[in-house]
Order: sequence, then structure tokens, then C-alpha cells
Amino acid sequence: MQKLILTVTFICFSILTGFALYYHGYWGILEPHFKSFGAAQVLVDLIIALSFFMVWMWKDAKALGRNRFIWIFLTLLSGSFGPLLYLLTRKHPDESSLR
Repeated sequence: MQKLILTVTFICFSILTGFALYYHGYWGILEPHFKSFGAAQVLVDLIIALSFFMVWMWKDAKALGRNRFIWIFLTLLSGSFGPLLYLLTRKHPDESSLR
């Protein structure tokens, strides 16, 4: 069920991002965040949330033996796509191996 929710979220977010990029371009998506304190607050909030997620992702990827740098780079480059793809491709450790 979690993978289904993540997949639907990823697809919907990808469609929204595609339209935004098509109509406004990369800079057009970022530009409004520099025009008011309210918009800047939303951008800073996203940066804080993604930073917390990158810390968790770094530790989780290390524990699971995954390449940490690719996920951090992807998050810095594409925002929420990094964490969404990480969670979609994350394999839960076998519980028997944790004992």
C-alpha cells in the first residue's frame, strides 16, 4: 500500500512539475519565491524539510549499503524527486538479518 501511495504521488508530482517546467521554465518556478516574504518562507520551509530528509536518507542509505551521494545529489538537483525515488526504490532489510 505504501508503494502505491508513493507511486501515485510520484506520478502526480511529475505531471505537475512537467507542466510547470513547460509553462514557466526552471527559473520561472523559483523566481516567485524571491518576490515576497511569504513566498520566501515557503522556499525556506522546503529547504529545511528536504535538509532533514537528506540527513535521514544519508543515515538510512549507509545502514542499507546504498550509495548515499547519488540520493543527496538528486535531492539537491531536483528537490522532492530525490526522496520520492529513494523511498520508491528502498528495500526494507530482511527482519531475520536484524536479529
